Amino acid sequence: MAMRSKLNIRFAFHPFSKKQLQVLFWWQVPEYQDKFAIICDGSVRAGKTVVMSLSYVRWAMMQFKGRNFGMAGKTIGSLRRNVIRDLKRILISEHYRVKDNQSENMLTVSKNGHTNYFFLFGGTNEASQDLVQGITLAGFFFDEVALMPESFVAQATSRLSVEGSKAWFNCNPDSPYHWFKLQWIDQLAKKNAIRIHFLMKDNPSLSEETLRRYDSMYSGVFYLRYILGQWAMADGLVYDNFDREKMVVDIPKEPVWEKQWISIDYGTQNATVFKLWSLFKGTWYNNAEYYYSGRETGRQKTDEQYIDDLEDFFFEHDLSRKNVKLIVDPSAASFKKALRNRGFVVVNANNNVLDGVRFMMTQMNLGKMKWTEASQYTLKEFGSYMWDKKAADRGEDAVVKEHDHCLDADRYFAMKVLYVKKQRNIKLRKEGI
Repeated sequence: MAMRSKLNIRFAFHPFSKKQLQVLFWWQVPEYQDKFAIICDGSVRAGKTVVMSLSYVRWAMMQFKGRNFGMAGKTIGSLRRNVIRDLKRILISEHYRVKDNQSENMLTVSKNGHTNYFFLFGGTNEASQDLVQGITLAGFFFDEVALMPESFVAQATSRLSVEGSKAWFNCNPDSPYHWFKLQWIDQLAKKNAIRIHFLMKDNPSLSEETLRRYDSMYSGVFYLRYILGQWAMADGLVYDNFDREKMVVDIPKEPVWEKQWISIDYGTQNATVFKLWSLFKGTWYNNAEYYYSGRETGRQKTDEQYIDDLEDFFFEHDLSRKNVKLIVDPSAASFKKALRNRGFVVVNANNNVLDGVRFMMTQMNLGKMKWTEASQYTLKEFGSYMWDKKAADRGEDAVVKEHDHCLDADRYFAMKVLYVKKQRNIKLRKEGI
């Protein structure tokens, strides 16, 4: 049964850009018909994913009948959110019949007497390669391939044994030493592939205001990758956007705090940090900080002693356990249990470092997070928290696990309180689809 009745299929149609049209029809161009793969990389919001997934299904349905195809994201959940949800709406609006077997993670797509089967995969880690073993495929679509392990992509492309099969890749740039950059983008001729490089200006649905807003959101290596579309190395200070003059402020006079949270980074020998974040007129202020390092003092505190200190912290700042929740590192199991036993409300932090760093930098640039002179240890960490040069040389993004305890707590706060998943709007031109 098709999903037509359950989906909102209204679109705001806009003309395609030249590069989007190239993606939509590349496999019909005589000089590219023998190519094995297409790679679309570049900046965020450039209009790569939707048009590429549509082109992939159109190609499959026009070239094959009764064949199996693969589609992969970092996880099946992200694939469904970022690709499948919108793709189903477009296909149904274009009179395809789509049956989504969610238990089997398979789409059955039919039109004009052709039916094909699209299996959904998550390329999460090295073990993911086992998921695609044994299946024969006529095509494979990789969404955000730079987030997948090389072993998964190698296994998936090895399953493309049907005559005329092709691979489809999209991604935002990563390190210039990333395996996909080295093995595919730098070896287009060897891989028999074409590359179309996107910038945000290649998405005609974006207004000038939107372009300016995104330009202001990113800094450092993330600006180079996500705005300029460059395969750039993460090097130097992690938060190289930190501007003390703009981001360290006085607490507003006689504020009435609208909401308050405490974020906690817990350590045994490493430092334990409490960070109080308070909301006033759309800005979150870090207006209090607790820092204790067992390594630096030579005396490690117990969980109960830390909780005693936290109770003092609540009393000093006139906080209520009922109204102020704690965001705690998910790995601190025993500490969280002890906190709950003492009557505190605890929620798990999101500990995705790279996503958290990128998102927190954006919130800093937008003026959503401010620090005060009470954030004395945090201000020191801003000047000493570094990217790992050795990891960069391996094509990986990683931070040096030093001088990071306060900033980890700040990252937990940003990802738990400020992060909101955005709804995507489809803006495509109807003619020619």
